[in-house]
Amino acid sequence: MSRNVKIGIGVVIVALIGLVVVLALVLANLGAIAAWIGFDDAGNLNGRQGAIGMLLNPEARIQNVIQCEDDAGCSALWPIIFAAGFAFVIVTGFAYTTLLERRLLAFLQHRVGPNRVGPLGFMQPAADGLKLVFKEDLMPAGADKWVFRLAPMIKVIPILMIAAVIPMGPDLVIPWFAPSLGDVWYQVPQGLVDSNVGILWVIAITSIATYGVVLAGWSSDNKYAMLGALRASAQMISYELSMGLALAVPVMIVGSMAIGDIIDAQRNIWDWFVFQNPLAAAVLILALLAETNRAPFDLTEAEQELTQGYMTEYSGMKFALFMMAEYLGMIAVSLVAAAVFFGGYHLWPMDGLPILAPVIFIGKVVLMLCGMIWIRATLPRIRYDRLMQFGWKVMIPLALLAVAWTAVSIVVGDAMGGDAYPLISGAVFLLVLVIGGLALRRMSRDQDIEEAIPLEDDPAYTGERRGLGWALVHLVGMLIAIPLVHIRFLLRSLEGMASFGRTPEEDRLLESGETALKRAGD
Repeated sequence: MSRNVKIGIGVVIVALIGLVVVLALVLANLGAIAAWIGFDDAGNLNGRQGAIGMLLNPEARIQNVIQCEDDAGCSALWPIIFAAGFAFVIVTGFAYTTLLERRLLAFLQHRVGPNRVGPLGFMQPAADGLKLVFKEDLMPAGADKWVFRLAPMIKVIPILMIAAVIPMGPDLVIPWFAPSLGDVWYQVPQGLVDSNVGILWVIAITSIATYGVVLAGWSSDNKYAMLGALRASAQMISYELSMGLALAVPVMIVGSMAIGDIIDAQRNIWDWFVFQNPLAAAVLILALLAETNRAPFDLTEAEQELTQGYMTEYSGMKFALFMMAEYLGMIAVSLVAAAVFFGGYHLWPMDGLPILAPVIFIGKVVLMLCGMIWIRATLPRIRYDRLMQFGWKVMIPLALLAVAWTAVSIVVGDAMGGDAYPLISGAVFLLVLVIGGLALRRMSRDQDIEEAIPLEDDPAYTGERRGLGWALVHLVGMLIAIPLVHIRFLLRSLEGMASFGRTPEEDRLLESGETALKRAGD
């Protein structure tokens, strides 16, 4: 029996034991649970007592609302309950995002897609997970074993930490029946934590997640995996700059880095920041696509070039963790984009129902996931040099333009007073469109069709020493060589000073030792 089969059987046994323990606790406290729901001593449901009575009878409600953080029991219990439910929704969402992608890709490409396992194929994610549990888990002989094992976890855990700082809705007031306090209401948050530096947290954690890809490729002892890791590190540096600049736009508008404050500033549809600065929203979405290594930015796992790239040597549940990280990353970046530019959990006219806020948020995330899948089905993978050129020469200038656009609008709007900011932002938007259209028209009119340089005349192929670029490269090399030559001179000087205190016998012993080491090396 393989190791993965044993692990799978152990997980099933632990789950069954946990289920039996939960059922035993429920049966042992069945009377208290029935009283909390609203059943009387005779076993009849009474609509005027318990939690049911508090929900159905407004006149029976107690106006004693307790903040959850002010109560020791609620502040300890509610985060555990919410975190468990949130983790269940996220993991289930990851599983069914795979099904959503396969079915939507099949629809866009006129195929059928998975439809055999369960009704309409809804049990396909469970079948895939069960298959990966029983797959043999292999490891290359030359791999760095600890880094090879830790890399998938380094990829998965930071993505879950991103979702932890995004509130899923406003505070919710729920009833609770406590014998010591009577019938009270608790005001509980619909989120784990709303940090006042949430934007900085998102930028920092997205950087950490990429190290999972880099370490996976480095530790695999495979040249194709290593090339995928190098591509990931270069891509991370290139696109995180534009992502950080795009995230600065909502921070400038709101004056706060808390994601909850940014969401609350977009209560109405016309207040969404995507309408105030669509350029920043487009830059952010493209940068987040690149951060998650999704098509057309999936150069780190290019099958045609790198035989799956950084995941080449992974199998079994470790491979499943990387797949989980990719789809969890899609969900996390969709949460970030929806929160900072598309109103988060706000959607008029359902804004007055806090219990529907997570449903609204999840609906926006699903629409963004469909957009990512649509992009994968439509656009081909771009070439690596063009990927880097797009990141440095297109994305960063556009992100700087978006930041300048918002800065000018805010300064002029504050100077004019009142609600002048949206008008100024709209005027700047029109100005950007006109100038950009004129520039593109001029470029298309003045651009001459240049013939390709013959291969025998290409300096990159012939190695001919000419041009400003060659001179700058050699100048930089000379500047780097100066401290190295200085260090070499110092080392030789120190060796010479050390030889002054040695006797002839010590010199002969040292020379004989160096000779023996050289022969052993040969």
